[in-house]
Amino acid sequence: MTDLPALKERQQQTWAAGDFSVCASASVLVSEWLCEAVELHAGQKVLDVATGSGNTALAAARRWCEVTGIDYVPALLDRGRERAAVERLPVTFQVGDTEQIPFPEASFDVVLSTFGAMFAPDQEQAAREIMRVCRPGGKIGLANWTPEGIVGAYSRALAQHVPPPPGIKPPILWGTEERLRELFGGDVISLQVTRCSVSVCFRSAQHWLELMGTYFGPVKKAFEALDAVGQTNLTRDLLDILYRFNRSGDETLVLPAEYLEVVATKR
Repeated sequence: MTDLPALKERQQQTWAAGDFSVCASASVLVSEWLCEAVELHAGQKVLDVATGSGNTALAAARRWCEVTGIDYVPALLDRGRERAAVERLPVTFQVGDTEQIPFPEASFDVVLSTFGAMFAPDQEQAAREIMRVCRPGGKIGLANWTPEGIVGAYSRALAQHVPPPPGIKPPILWGTEERLRELFGGDVISLQVTRCSVSVCFRSAQHWLELMGTYFGPVKKAFEALDAVGQTNLTRDLLDILYRFNRSGDETLVLPAEYLEVVATKR
């Protein structure tokens, strides 16, 4: 049986490696679109779960909501505070775990998570906590990478070279309607799922490798866990994926990153 607390500690160390805020800048538009999808109103109490460096929390604050962002990586919360200060946005950032959200039941009108809650090791517990802190009639808005998209493809490549612990469901399952209905179906009045895509750009495939290997914890840690031969093989597989998805038509990269936009209303 998998030791979930130990796994979560390792996972936390992984996301703290590098500086995820550099990578998260590519998905700022997703946060804005998600706030539009849930139709935020000024004055609503909003929680951004696994906020990272605050993309979605800041997007909600720009709509004059009362916003709290939680994450279990303090350094990323510091990035969020820096960004909020620059924009003069009143966002509260605090340490918090998706599987143990530190607020009472029905504390929020809207609960959001952009490429965050999907990475919780205990998926059922994460879903229960999201539902618990949302008020009846409130909304849940999620953005989750799909198995078919580029993030799903390189996640499988990483898992082939550095296998995850046994018994843990792949995070990418949150990018399927079937899994979302398993997690939330009994607790919501409606569940709307829309397949979306955001384009991310890099100077070259080598630029992607350098940036992700330096700043994106899962890729950085995967390379650190491999010997020289393993690193060469992983590089080959990642390059194959990048070239397969690239839509630039030149030496640069334009990668369509597919995700599910999810809007649910709590029963």
